[in-house]
Amino acid sequence: MRRLFDDELADLDSSFTEMGELVAKTIQAAVQSFIKHDREGARKIIDNDYKINEREAALEKKTFEMIALYQPVTTDLREIVTILKAVSVLERMGDQARNVATSTIRVKGTKHMKPVEKQLGEMGELVSGMVSEVMSYYVKNDALGAEAIASKNHQLSNAAAKVRTESVKGMKEDPELVDSAADYLVIAGYIKRIGDYTTDIAEWIVYKRTGKIIELNPGYNYFI
Repeated sequence: MRRLFDDELADLDSSFTEMGELVAKTIQAAVQSFIKHDREGARKIIDNDYKINEREAALEKKTFEMIALYQPVTTDLREIVTILKAVSVLERMGDQARNVATSTIRVKGTKHMKPVEKQLGEMGELVSGMVSEVMSYYVKNDALGAEAIASKNHQLSNAAAKVRTESVKGMKEDPELVDSAADYLVIAGYIKRIGDYTTDIAEWIVYKRTGKIIELNPGYNYFI
């Protein structure tokens, strides 16, 4: 029975990490579609959003089945609970990526601010890297590494603040930039939320490793 449990837990871990990498790639693709004004790429992201939702449902179902069948305790139970909680966070990240893609299709502005779009691209790279990194900490069972994700989220907050400052400045200086700048603010907000969600997963990794509930992200700072 123990070997069967270990095998199923390994499969669960593998499926969870695969979902995390899928979400990270989707986030990066969504931001790139926006800054490149690639509506076709954005539509593909929206069309494929169901894949993330299906993975979430399958993983949740599997965790419930394993809890009912094996009745795990202590560290085994914490690992399963961590996955159960974290998959819903990954799904919400996917929703934010879909929101970025939807904004790409609906964008109204015809005049753009290239420096701000570059900043948004850098934010997208940072946050997708954060997602991949936090998934590696899960695999390594690295609570200290997971806690360090909070510092990168602060970097993301600072970058979002710069986007806000430049966007508002652009609106004031050139009325033709109002629509584009408003879109930049919205996209930066979506990316920042993904960063906050990453710290949520980091908190569950700390719980998995130590059994302690901590708060790495006291109050979501959405800046808008």
